[in-house]
Amino acid sequence: MLTKLAIKNYRSIFDLVIPLSDLNLVIGANGSGKSNLYKALRLLSNIATGGVIKSIAQEGGIQSSFWAGPELSSKMMVGEANFEGSHKKNTSLLHLGLSTEEFGYMIKLGVAYYQRPEEEYRYHDITAFNLDPVIRQELIWSQDLYKHNRKRLQRDNRSITIRAGNKSEVIEQNFLPYESLFNYSAIPSEQYEFLALKGLMQGWRFYDHFRTDIDAPARQTQLGTYTPILHHDGRDLAAALQTIIEMGDKEALDLTLSDAFSDSKLEIDHTEDGLFTINFYQDGLLRPLTGNELSDGTLRFLLLSAALLSPRLPSFMVLNEPETSLHPSLIPALARLICKTSKKTQVLVVSHSDVMVDMLSKFSKVNVIELEKKFSETTIKGQDNLNAPAWNWE
Repeated sequence: MLTKLAIKNYRSIFDLVIPLSDLNLVIGANGSGKSNLYKALRLLSNIATGGVIKSIAQEGGIQSSFWAGPELSSKMMVGEANFEGSHKKNTSLLHLGLSTEEFGYMIKLGVAYYQRPEEEYRYHDITAFNLDPVIRQELIWSQDLYKHNRKRLQRDNRSITIRAGNKSEVIEQNFLPYESLFNYSAIPSEQYEFLALKGLMQGWRFYDHFRTDIDAPARQTQLGTYTPILHHDGRDLAAALQTIIEMGDKEALDLTLSDAFSDSKLEIDHTEDGLFTINFYQDGLLRPLTGNELSDGTLRFLLLSAALLSPRLPSFMVLNEPETSLHPSLIPALARLICKTSKKTQVLVVSHSDVMVDMLSKFSKVNVIELEKKFSETTIKGQDNLNAPAWNWE
């Protein structure tokens, strides 16, 4: 389980360490930085799957990802001096990191450069890929907090070094600057932290792009195959629901739908050709509704139910504003399902809904992360240097 996330120099986040538990609820006013926190999580996930360079380029490039806020003195922040901001120092690298109780990881991304012999670094002189970041450093260490003597793998620009105690061995000196350690195939199999970390991050799931329009894939008759985990855009909904019915917790699915829609019943119709269709029976209707006939809110609730009841849950599930399109009467049932799933896997919810916040806050183990802006910088309400989780950047 993740215990901490660390983000530095990313958009509105200058330096933030976030404690995590089984169930995490991120709240805050519009513009407080919830979207930037969510995007930073997506970037971390993309590192393990090889998509971080493209993701940053699509967001406008590495330069547009950096912190652009001012440097403020302590006297300015308490009103004892005039507000005269200047650019913060040390903002040429984007830092991302995470830790569990067993190991940790950090990465630092910067702008592209090349170096001529006996000359200083020169930026953007000969490359056409100016939006692409390069990876300056990656570190994997044992235990939750980074210390020099806990290093297991270190990547500095083009070189990769394995460390064990006081011994170190360089295993690569010409690694591509645009590829992560996770793309390197020659890491020794005894590097437990590397393998565990790669498996952990590749198993993350983000649910925020469910389409519910009339042409949404989830509404259509689908060719069904065994689907133990719902696709991030919900395209395989019918197959995922049938997998839950046959091989998952069908009772939990029935109870969830009854909790949300009284006297309802779900069936998945399938043909000999393997085509799957959703049939949803509701009280007062003489025939079931197919996927094309479901309301946006009902379809979205089915999508979230399929994600949260997957027979093979992801190692870390992130739900971004799951209350979107839902009638307020459905939110308590969804909140109860989220709480139940958090007992089996780690869940992070980003929400604007007061009903969702109230329902999840009643869960005894919920970790509420309330974001707020202080002088354009995203911070956690109530967090200061005394109670922030310990974290060391290299």
